[in-house]
Amino acid sequence: MKIKDSVALVTGGNRGIGEAFVRALLEAGARRVYVGTRDIANAAHLVAEAPDRVVAVALDVTDPAQVAAAASQCGDVSILVNNAGAFTMRRLIDAPDMTGARDEMETNYFAPLAMCRAFAPILGLHPESAIANVLSAGGLVAVPGMGGYSPSKFAARAMTTCVRAELAPQNTHVTALIVGSVDTRMASHVQGFKEAPATVAKAGLKAIERGTDEVDTDFMAIDVRASLARDPKTLEMQMRRSLSSEPVRTGR
Repeated sequence: MKIKDSVALVTGGNRGIGEAFVRALLEAGARRVYVGTRDIANAAHLVAEAPDRVVAVALDVTDPAQVAAAASQCGDVSILVNNAGAFTMRRLIDAPDMTGARDEMETNYFAPLAMCRAFAPILGLHPESAIANVLSAGGLVAVPGMGGYSPSKFAARAMTTCVRAELAPQNTHVTALIVGSVDTRMASHVQGFKEAPATVAKAGLKAIERGTDEVDTDFMAIDVRASLARDPKTLEMQMRRSLSSEPVRTGR
């Protein structure tokens, strides 16, 4: 579908990859971009840059009432970017309780599913529409040091495929964006090369325009997929290193 003259909603759109998506959508000619954020004050800088095209929306994606309110407020959306996420870097067995794992599953799986459900009728009003789910290379290969995060992204990837099938009859295409190491606050623990958020956003918009089912948005994501295809057991053993107390290292 065409980005020009579209209306988009980006969850977690006030910083990082979400902010990069907002800017890329504006540059590509989107007519309006809703910036979903828990505190609309955090999106003030984006609204100030394009007050006639950017609208801040109070949206905690884990709050059903706020998801419903956003769907009511943003009834013209033709592109939904599910970008908001949570990452605690807790283990599954050694964590003091299951709070982190439950929070990550709630934010990274149930929340984007709730957004897809809430906006599906709105997206169906358009001749063509799209959903882009921002996922992770941790959804391709299990990363033990990301005990709750990695399984939640596996679940979200499967959900993306299922929703794609359900929404195909209404011509809403659903894309999975596999993201590796990107220079954001969430990846502050990662050492080595990190792509700029703009790289992910650019790849994401290209995938939306082309109707691509799944795309690796950066070098690390491409490398992980290649390693998984070449030697999955060696990659599994490499991922065990994430259990160490040292920062995760990546790089070319």
